Amino acid sequence: MQAEPSGRPDRRTRKRLATRQAISDAATGLFMERGFDRVTIDEIADAADVGRMTVFNHFPRKEDMFFDREQEARDLAFETVRARAPGTSPIDALGHLAHRLIERPLAAFPLFTDTRRFVETAQASETLKARARQMRDEFAHALAALLAADANLPADDMAAHLAAGLITAAWSLAFVRAHAELSRTGDEAGAARLFLALVDRGVAGTHAALAGTPFANA
Repeated sequence: MQAEPSGRPDRRTRKRLATRQAISDAATGLFMERGFDRVTIDEIADAADVGRMTVFNHFPRKEDMFFDREQEARDLAFETVRARAPGTSPIDALGHLAHRLIERPLAAFPLFTDTRRFVETAQASETLKARARQMRDEFAHALAALLAADANLPADDMAAHLAAGLITAAWSLAFVRAHAELSRTGDEAGAARLFLALVDRGVAGTHAALAGTPFANA
């Protein structure tokens, strides 16, 4: 990304990012209103006042417009592992992240405050559920590579892949079950408690399974 002397992205980049955001906002509004599968690319383009090809230039797949925060979530998790305090295992660091997101929500990840409709829309679409599973597998694979590199081990280290798979599964289950509870009760605080309880169990289980490796508590 090019930048002006002030450090800001240049005008062309700002315009590109603004167009991308406009497309994402238009798509999100339509998806929430009508459901993912009932919205076409042409309708999104019309709502964003851009051409069909402009949409594809920014989002190769329709699913990418729905999950447009995927990279931000991955960056947050990976930076949490890299910047963890000395003596803290990477698994503990990811467990602490769950608590931090509940205690001090980020605008990009307002867990259980503004995410209920998003999750319900995703659960109503087989296409989105398939993409979510693919994203989870891709994340676990990338996390395993990060854990292995962090411990100076080969990228295919089995313990690193087991650690990544277990903690990713714990987060995924916690997120889905907590939102199911939110949909059933409307209780955001209760959903948050369930989410943290399941993540904490996942952390404890991962530590037990990875005892004696660099990925768990000593």
